[in-house]
This record gives sequence, structure tokens and C-alpha cells, in this order.
Amino acid sequence: MNPSPKQYYDTHIAFYDTRIAVLRRRGRLFITGEIAFFAIAIGFVALYTVSTTGLSPLAAALLSVVAYVVVRRMDERNDGRRERLEALREVCVRERDYLDGTFRAFDDGRRYADARHPFAFDIDVFGPQSLYHRICRTVTTGGSDRLATMLSAPQLDTIDAQADAIAELATQTDWRKEYCAEGVAAKVDTAAVVRALHGVASVKVGRWVLSPLTLVLALVALGAFLATIVLAATTSMPSSVAVVGGIAVLAAVLGLCHATLMEASRAAGKLQEQIGTFVRVVAHIASLQPTSDMLRQLRDEVAGAVAAFHEAGQIVKALDRRGNVLGLIIFDMFLLNDFFLLRRFARWQKGFALSMDRWTEAVSSTDALVSMATYAYNTPQGVRAEVADCGGVCYEARGLRHPFLGARAVGNDFYIADRHYYIVTGANMAGKSTFLRSIGINWLLAVCGMPVAADGLRLSRFTLFTSMRTTDDLSRGISYFNAELLRLEQLIDYCDGHPHTLIILDEILKGTNSVDKLDGSRMFLEYIAQRDVTGIIATHDLELSRIADDEPQRFANWCFEIELGTDVTYSYKITPGVARNQNATFLLKQKLKGKEKGF
Repeated sequence: MNPSPKQYYDTHIAFYDTRIAVLRRRGRLFITGEIAFFAIAIGFVALYTVSTTGLSPLAAALLSVVAYVVVRRMDERNDGRRERLEALREVCVRERDYLDGTFRAFDDGRRYADARHPFAFDIDVFGPQSLYHRICRTVTTGGSDRLATMLSAPQLDTIDAQADAIAELATQTDWRKEYCAEGVAAKVDTAAVVRALHGVASVKVGRWVLSPLTLVLALVALGAFLATIVLAATTSMPSSVAVVGGIAVLAAVLGLCHATLMEASRAAGKLQEQIGTFVRVVAHIASLQPTSDMLRQLRDEVAGAVAAFHEAGQIVKALDRRGNVLGLIIFDMFLLNDFFLLRRFARWQKGFALSMDRWTEAVSSTDALVSMATYAYNTPQGVRAEVADCGGVCYEARGLRHPFLGARAVGNDFYIADRHYYIVTGANMAGKSTFLRSIGINWLLAVCGMPVAADGLRLSRFTLFTSMRTTDDLSRGISYFNAELLRLEQLIDYCDGHPHTLIILDEILKGTNSVDKLDGSRMFLEYIAQRDVTGIIATHDLELSRIADDEPQRFANWCFEIELGTDVTYSYKITPGVARNQNATFLLKQKLKGKEKGF
């Protein structure tokens, strides 16, 4: 039997605690050894200055220095292993805290919140305690952006492929843990990596560098110069001819290559500054052995990047070696080093420049999928939704719950048919708004390929528009009622461009009087019902439910009923019909009685 997520994290935290403690003790021993060998080396040097025993103290000092260097290297490797284990431990600690309801370590995505979005603002996709806050484990800023896009604009044609990828990654627990450890210290700035990659790609290298004719001419020139050296050494040819030839070769190589190589060196240096963690992330993705099509595609996309970055590292090292002036002169004169280095850079640039954007996109997409897969792993009670290609709007839920409520959630069965409308009534705090958000957020989880909070969910490929949290905007002179009208206008425009849309409305036209609200709400529902739209509308206005009496083939009444006695009893279960009991007056009376007793 597989351990629960919490058991997995607790077990690995304990394991890492033990290993880290061992490495710390070992580190203290290494430091003691370094100090001891350094002191011994100094002591032997001092002994040599006052001793008449010959060179033996110096030999002992040299051995002590060698021992110091060896211990120092071992200490550095030990520190590296400890830091890696500490990062892995931190990943497990954060996930355990998440399961306990603490998300402080994760990005809440508030920068992506947009009150005008078709649904994200209303169903808590971004911001503190949001769905994004619960999901995001990205190690790159590009992955964060990609995750936000996937949650705010899900691709309905890739639901199954994405669900397969998420399900497969969810089983790769150790792989994901190693992956997420790369982002513990800080996220990779994808924009900076892209700028650095483009900087390298934008270095202008003349076409002549890779020309076969140029290569032939270079080899001929080098051969001629080497021939003059041989002739000067074996015949009466003046050595000045060889000197002049060498100077000519050096001048030609430096004149043609130096400026471009300096520009390449600057660009490559910036690249090296940015891509340390990024390269490790790419290599980790390339190590996957996936079976799902989407993951295989992403893995194959970055596979070439590993070799490309390795070659880039070798080129950077070669560029750095040009800082040795004497070596530069000798190697350029006798081996045309700068010419062949420039050819190597040009081949790298030509072979990989066009792939750079694809690499970063693939890394960002994989990064987002890892976050979703971690959410899936942490939600073993969730189920995979069944996507039906039946056309129109179809939503069949059993035991539907809000994923944020955990064990407190009450499940509801509900069926939504295409182009039908459901009027939901009920008292305050009876569960209407939570139910509407449950429908919306589980739709989003389903179309993103993540497990849903339900006993079962079958749905078609449709779009969603909600109006549940309309607010005024005094800075722009927009009143609450005007904001509602603008939101309804946005809804109509959206539905015109998106056939098969489910709309979820919580109290239409709250910003006006009850009579005007009823007339306006009924008029709006009759208008929108003429379109290819399906809807759920929550209301406190019981009169609006009468529309189902006039058009029972399209409209149906559902409610969240309460029981009034000495207190209010909430079932949070949705049932057919219109709510009979309201609690506003009852609760207000209780509050006022409490105040009277306080006097």
C-alpha cells in the first residue's frame, strides 16, 4: 500500500534530518582537518628555516599542503551534498505545511488577478488562498506565467492529453521533488535567460566564417607559414621571412576575428550568469522517460538543449582562455585558434539560435505541469473527470464539493443540461454562493486535467462566464449598479463569441430596488435564453423563481433549505424546489436580543 502524501513527506523529512546531521558532523571534521594541515604546513616551513636537516621539512610541508587541498575539496563536496539535501528537505516541509493548510511558501499569483476576467476573479483563481496559491510550485518565472495562462485560458482541445501528463507526473514523486528543489533558493528569471540567449544569438558573425573557401584559404595560409619555418631552419632562407609570415598570420586572424569574439565573449558571459539553474532544470526534464504524448513532446523539445548548453559552456571556457595574451599570440599564430573558435561559435549559433524560444517555452510548460501534478498527488481523494464530446453544455456531478473546504465540504449531486436554466434560492449562508463556485472551480480543474473534488464528474467541452463579485469603481465614476450593467454587457458579448457557454450569476442587479431588480432580472434571463447559453442563477428573490412556472421546459427551481427552531440548521444540500425559509429576520432578532441582555 502506497503511503499517503503526508506520510511520504514526514518520512523523507526524518531521513533528510538524519543525513544532514551526519554531513554537518563530517563538515566540522573537515574544517578541523583543514586547520590542522594548514598549521602543520606552516610549522614545517618554520622548522626548515631553523633546521639543518636538509629539505625534509619542506617535503613534509608540501605533503601537508596537498593534504589540505584534498580535505578542502572533500569539504566542498560535502557542503554541496548537504545543501542539496537541505533543499530537498525544504520541499518536503513546504508540502507538509501545505497539507496542514499553510501556503506561505508559495506564490499566490495576485499579480494575475483581473476583475474583468470571464471567471477567474469570481471563483478565486488568483490571490491569497486561491487555486493558484494552492497549485503553484514553479521554479521559473516563465513557468509561473504559463501556469497562470493555463488556469485563466484553458485549452479545451487538449484536456485528455494534459490530464494524462499530469497523472503520469503525479506518480513521479521523487523526480518532482528533485525538480522542485531547484527553485528553493530562488526562481529562475526566464526573461533574463531569454535576453541572454537572444544576446548570444544576435552576435553578428559574417557568412565568410563558415565558408568552405575561407577554411581552405586559412589552411593554405597556415601551411605556408609553417613551411617558411621549416625552410628557414633547413635552408638558407632568411628567418625574417618566417617572422614576417607569422606576424601576417597573427594580424589577419586578430583583425578578422578579435572584435566578433570579444562581442561573443560578453554575450556568452551574460548567458553563463543566468543559466546555471536553468541548465539543471533542462537536464532534469531531459532525464524523464515519459509515456504520455504531451510529456514526450516536451522532453524531446528540450533534449537538444542539454547538448547545446554543454557546447556553450565549452565555448565560454575557450573564450576565457583568450585572456592569456602570450597564449593568444602563440595559438593564433601557429594554430589559427581564434579563427577556429569563431567557426565553432558560428556553428553553435547557427545550429541552436532558432531553438532557444522553443526550449524556454517547453521548460515553462513542463514547469506548470509539475505544479499541477503536485496538486494532483496532494489530492488523492480527487477523481479524474470524464470529458464527453457530446456538444453543447453537459455537467453531471455526483458528490460535488468545493476543493478548498476539505473534510468540511458537503457533497451535492447536480445535473446541468444544455440550454437549460437553474434558479437557485435559499437563505443567507445556506450554501448558494459556495455551490456556484464549486461548479465553476471544478469545471476549471477538469478542463485543466487535474482531479476534481467530487465522487464523479462528467462534462462536455464548454466555456464559462461568471458574475458573482461585481464591485464599483469610484476612481472611474462607476457606481455599483453601473458596474453590474457593464458586467452583463461583457457577458452578452462573450457569449456571442463563444457558443456553448455556461453562465453562473449570483444575484442579478443587486444594486437596485426589489421591483426593478425582479423586472430587470426576468428581462435579462428571457433575453439570454434566446442564445446558445446555459445558466445557473442564485437569488434571494423568490418571485424570480416563477419564471419556471411560465417556461418549465427551460427553467427549473432548486434550493438550499434551512430549518428554523431555537437556532438555524443548515444542511448545505441542494434539492428541487423553491426555498421556504429565510433567516435574515430570525438572525437579526437573535442579535438584538443579545444586545438587550447586555444592557
